[in-house]
Amino acid sequence: MTDRRRLAPIARVLGFAGLLPQAAAVAVLIFGGPDVRFAGLGLAYAYAALIFSFLGGVWWGLAAMARGLVPRWVWIAAVLPTLLTLTTAWRLATGSAWPGPSLILLGVFIAASLLVDLRLKAAGLTPEGWLALRIPLSLGLGVLTIAAGLI
Repeated sequence: MTDRRRLAPIARVLGFAGLLPQAAAVAVLIFGGPDVRFAGLGLAYAYAALIFSFLGGVWWGLAAMARGLVPRWVWIAAVLPTLLTLTTAWRLATGSAWPGPSLILLGVFIAASLLVDLRLKAAGLTPEGWLALRIPLSLGLGVLTIAAGLI
């Protein structure tokens, strides 16, 4: 029987594999021609938006699995990634410059999500090894997303 408070080894492999789509989008932006530029930007945005929203779902799951009283801020933090992601789509919806500025903002949100992970750890809601995985993944995806917005 496995310890439910410890991350499964496959989480590390799949977590880092999750950086590959964004790295591929950045490679397309760097090495692809003008005919694939918008596709690369759109895919980079969509992937970052999906993963950031997914992270909120993970936080919700941590709260739901917790034994005892869960601080109210955890539930609020869990819905914020989806709402913040929606705000980054505003520029697309209104025909403003997109997706570069939205990618940069989304990348900052993803990197800043570490602040929530640190608080979750302090509240005792994360499994062993959580921050060792979350730090490189949030910083990695955040930097790749910002890079996509700047290229």
